[in-house]
Amino acid sequence: MVAAPRTMILLDPDLDPDPTPPLKAVKRSSALAKPVDQRLPSARTLARFLTEAQAAVRLRGQVSVLLTSDAMIRSLNRRFRGKNKVTDVLSFPADAAAPGPEKIAGDLAISVPTARRQAAKQGHSLSIEIKVLILHGLLHLAGHDHEADSGEMARRERLLRARVGLPQGLIERSATPKPAAKVRRR
Repeated sequence: MVAAPRTMILLDPDLDPDPTPPLKAVKRSSALAKPVDQRLPSARTLARFLTEAQAAVRLRGQVSVLLTSDAMIRSLNRRFRGKNKVTDVLSFPADAAAPGPEKIAGDLAISVPTARRQAAKQGHSLSIEIKVLILHGLLHLAGHDHEADSGEMARRERLLRARVGLPQGLIERSATPKPAAKVRRR
C-alpha cells in the first residue's frame, strides 16, 4: 500500500498565474533596483517548502494549499468567517474527529494577486511571499491564533522564519508602526 502524499498544491483554474507584472513590481529605493520576480513558483518548489515548513512547525498530517484569486478568497472569507473582504491567506483546520486512516491537518487558501501586491510592496519575489503565507497558515493549522494570544504566535513565527530563511512575517508587518505623515508647513 502506497502512502498518500502529505502535501498537495492546487492551482485554481480561474487564476491567471502570470499576469503582466505591474510597474510597482520594481523596488524604487535605488536607481539600480532590479525587477522583483513576480512569477508563480512551481508546485514542486512550493510542495518542497511546505514539507520543510510543516516539519518545522511540527504539524502532522496532510496539508493542501489552494492558490487562488482575490474573488475566490473573498468568497471563502465571507462564507467561513463572515468577512466580506479579500485577505491573503485562510486556514481551515481539519476536524480531529474525522474518520479515516490518514491524519489530515487541514487546508490553506492563498490569494495569489494579494500575495503579488504584498511581495511588490515588501520588495521580494512572489515565491518568498507565498512561503511567508504558507508558514503563517501552518501556524494557524497548528492551533496558534495571533488575534487571541499574547504574542506567542508572533514569537513562534519569528523563530521559524529564521529557521527556514524567510524575511519579516505577517504579524510583524502589521505590528510595525507606520511612519507619521509629513505635514507641510507654509
